[in-house]
Amino acid sequence: MKKRSTEVIQKMDASKQFCPYLECTSRGQIRQGNIVIHQRSRPRYKCKTCERTFSAKAGTAFEGIRKPEELFITVTSLLSQGCPIQAIVYTYKLDERTVATWRDRAGRQCEKVHQAMIEQEKLDLKHVQIDEIRAKAKGSVLWIGLGIMVKTRLWIAGKVSKTRDRNLADQLLQQVYRCCKKWCAILICTDGWKPYPNSIRKVFREKVKETPGPGAPRKVIWPDLHIGTVIKRTVKMRLKEVDEQVTHGTEKMVQKLLTLSRGGSMINTSYIERFNGTMRERLASLTRKCRHASAKEEAFHTGMYLVGSVYNFCTAHHELSKSTTEWGFGWSCTPAMASGLTYHVWSVKDLLTYKIVPPLLPIMKKKVGSCNKKEHNLSVTKKRVVRLRKGVLCSTI
Repeated sequence: MKKRSTEVIQKMDASKQFCPYLECTSRGQIRQGNIVIHQRSRPRYKCKTCERTFSAKAGTAFEGIRKPEELFITVTSLLSQGCPIQAIVYTYKLDERTVATWRDRAGRQCEKVHQAMIEQEKLDLKHVQIDEIRAKAKGSVLWIGLGIMVKTRLWIAGKVSKTRDRNLADQLLQQVYRCCKKWCAILICTDGWKPYPNSIRKVFREKVKETPGPGAPRKVIWPDLHIGTVIKRTVKMRLKEVDEQVTHGTEKMVQKLLTLSRGGSMINTSYIERFNGTMRERLASLTRKCRHASAKEEAFHTGMYLVGSVYNFCTAHHELSKSTTEWGFGWSCTPAMASGLTYHVWSVKDLLTYKIVPPLLPIMKKKVGSCNKKEHNLSVTKKRVVRLRKGVLCSTI
């Protein structure tokens, strides 16, 4: 017991903690002296600003878990590599609902990490490919839209929908938009699904006020936006012809972006199709003709973020890890490292314990000017109004 207590004491460091409560004026501030150690037996900290305490696990996937952390990490790692829930239940003698809850908890944590690190309008995407996966659930069919950055193989967008319609394309492309620098040159390659070109033009545009004065600003499409479409024609379930088209933009710029991103010599969707295979392999509920299909849409949503985040931050990519002579980085490199988001390969524990710093509380500006508003005299009674109701005059206030 003494060894355990000393380990807990060594791990507690109030200088690296911040107040997680959004109502606190010192939220998100690190090394400001407002966080102190409150309890060591059960590691808790206290904020001197709002006088509230919080657990050392607050803001992580381990908050509220009563089982050992090593077991939670092991189960999450197995789920991220395609192990069915039934196999985990049989091996570790856990309840099936417990494993499903852990999967959803880890998926929500990975979604927060994805939004905090990738969806920040900072990536120079250059070449993006998007596609959909048809997923078979219990009693229904779901569609999963995915997007990938070709140069670094970074998974940047994912959306689960019950229908394959324009809303799915719009929401998927809005997520791609949140990852991309504004007004940068970008090539988006898609298959022959009709909603894609219009959705891309709808999302990748900005408000520009050309003339001063009243009136709404005009929405201008990015001048360096390019759309490539790959149409595959099949005869009796066999591929017979592939047609590449430049739906928006110029062919010269499309070829330049393909060269800069090393995405091949012609318009294609091979990289996103390869990632679709990775997603089907590692997300057990996407396996074709299986007996462990999920019944809820949330299971696909959280499972997608769990698999995608482990792929981005914790898995060294084979092509990116090649030597420099073979267009690689020369060391074990993940898509997040290739994109400049991190400088080391994360473990699953690092992903599950990553704390999202809340935004600082905005400073309210004082309004300048005298307040000469007339106070309403509540003692003055309102005039009586005479109304006709069913042929009878009645007065109301």
